[in-house]
Amino acid sequence: MTARSTAVAAQTGSGLVLLTLASGQFLMTLDSSVMNVSIATVAKDLGTDVTGVQTAITLYTLVMAMLMVTGGKLGTMIGRRRAFAIGSVIYGAGSLTTALAPNLGVLILGWSVLEGIGAALILPAIVALVAGNFAPEGRPRAYGLVMAAGAIAIAVGPLIGGVCTTYFSWRWVFAGEVVIVVGILALARRIADTAPEARTRLDLVGAVLSAAGLGLAVFGVLRAGTWGWVNPKPGAPSALGLSPTVWLIVGGLLVVWLFFGWERRLEARGAEPLIRPSMLGNRQLAGGLIMFFIQYLVQMGLFFTIPLFLSISLGLSALETGARILPLSITLLLAAAGIPRFLPNASPRRIVRVGLLAMFAGIVALLTSLDTDASAAIVTVPLLLTGFGIGALASQLGAVTVSAVPDEQSPEVGGLQNTSTNLGASIGTALAGSILIAALTTAFLTGIQQNQAVPDQVKSQASVQLASGVPFLSDADLETALEKAGVSGAAADAVVDVNAQARVDGLRAALFVLALIAFLGLFSARRIPTRPPTSAGAPTAPVASGP
Repeated sequence: MTARSTAVAAQTGSGLVLLTLASGQFLMTLDSSVMNVSIATVAKDLGTDVTGVQTAITLYTLVMAMLMVTGGKLGTMIGRRRAFAIGSVIYGAGSLTTALAPNLGVLILGWSVLEGIGAALILPAIVALVAGNFAPEGRPRAYGLVMAAGAIAIAVGPLIGGVCTTYFSWRWVFAGEVVIVVGILALARRIADTAPEARTRLDLVGAVLSAAGLGLAVFGVLRAGTWGWVNPKPGAPSALGLSPTVWLIVGGLLVVWLFFGWERRLEARGAEPLIRPSMLGNRQLAGGLIMFFIQYLVQMGLFFTIPLFLSISLGLSALETGARILPLSITLLLAAAGIPRFLPNASPRRIVRVGLLAMFAGIVALLTSLDTDASAAIVTVPLLLTGFGIGALASQLGAVTVSAVPDEQSPEVGGLQNTSTNLGASIGTALAGSILIAALTTAFLTGIQQNQAVPDQVKSQASVQLASGVPFLSDADLETALEKAGVSGAAADAVVDVNAQARVDGLRAALFVLALIAFLGLFSARRIPTRPPTSAGAPTAPVASGP
């Protein structure tokens, strides 16, 4: 794009262009927060359980992570605006399918697959289109506002989900997305774009290898709660005496290693790779990608565990759950929008570390407050701290990654950046869920065996039938199941009490791992620059290697 066309776009339609791109970012984030608040309701409506909905959540982010790099390359080949528009159409079709889904299978097709494919085209295009429609001095603000749109989605997502689920239906959320997509498509014509590059062949081998490697590894993590991490659980499959989880993760990492080897070979030959592995040698870019991964891993792990505590352990409605999560959303939004405005010259590295410490403190505060008698009030202060931390990271990392390379490489950065965020989100949800179920199962079965009020027959049946995984059930649902199984009186009360404590143990285990990851992120922050970049072209100062 010429300087003149950029100036014209900025003068005549920059506001609408930014609104259009920010709306796309908004939609990509909205589904994650809405679905987590409505887990229990969606599961009952579709005739499935929490694990089934967790699978849909994980697959949505996993499909995006698997295809994001390929989506960025397709945008380079066919044009970023065209990729953005095609992705919006696919995403809208997925939203409509999800709104009408009669069962879990159709939900996964619409929400996880179609919306995931659409997002893989939309998100990398957004990064490149911001660079193409705004002059260098205006890009940091534009990138910041696009990131803020994601924060707004997290802020309003729980409330939208709560209102729709309580008074209407969770399906109305996805029906509303179809309307938003129509509006995005109507405004997309105002977006300026460069002509597609000279026709090149898509690296199909690289696309298959990257998707297969990421898919195998994350699927292994997802199934760990059911199959076991290393040793197979009773009744679970095994290979050479080990859980399939081990082999899936190892196999996935091996395929990713082969992918990078293939890409280096193409780059050395002067061919067009899916990504240029040499880009990852850029210290600032690599540091930003790592921090994006950590942020979204912890963030989505929290958005899976906390709603479970509120909606299932405490029995709150979806609306009440959304209202209780609001403190996190408010401080997240204030930090994401306020820090760039009021502290424009602050050290990105320092802000990132402060954000990580706030996340760590918030998670630890929640972890230590959990017990069987805890009320919903215990989440308020921890969520305020955690939300501020997430917002602090969001205010810095977008500018850090985009400014690390020249403008012409922005589509590749967009693909890498969104691969990191969605891979982190996918693993965060799967890791938190599998650890929660594993700890819950261990605590429940141990508690049942040690409780004298539970008959031996019930103990034996529990050990056999629940060894592969205990579902995360509310007291009311467990009492109903026990009544159908013929267990009543003191024995039923004892089982309910054991389950209540086991739920707490499972939540604590998941939160402990998330807190540990947030703390370890402090060491990775060394790669973040000490001075804020002023454009997307390059950092303003060398990245120091010290702490």
